[in-house]
Amino acid sequence: MSLSEDNGAHLRASDPLDPDATPHDLLNGAIEWLQYARGLSQLLADLVHESDVVDCRRMALSLEAIAALTNMGVQCTAQAHARMSWDQARDASAFNAVAEGTEAK
Repeated sequence: MSLSEDNGAHLRASDPLDPDATPHDLLNGAIEWLQYARGLSQLLADLVHESDVVDCRRMALSLEAIAALTNMGVQCTAQAHARMSWDQARDASAFNAVAEGTEAK
């Protein structure tokens, strides 16, 4: 995930809609969000296996948290893909403009 200095010492993940985040930052963020979701899923599975009674309300909240973490990973991946595609199209357009400019001379 894209990490930024917040008040000098505290590192935190940036928003996937951060205009300054690079595709590399966004893909790292996606990996981190998905690792959080995986860890929470494993913890929840362990708790369910060890428990005699399952609290459905807490189970639902836990599953919603996993869905939210997974959704953040998907958003980061989608943003990274869009930015890479945009950069590639912009680079191709600039290359074509330069190529056309040299042929016109």
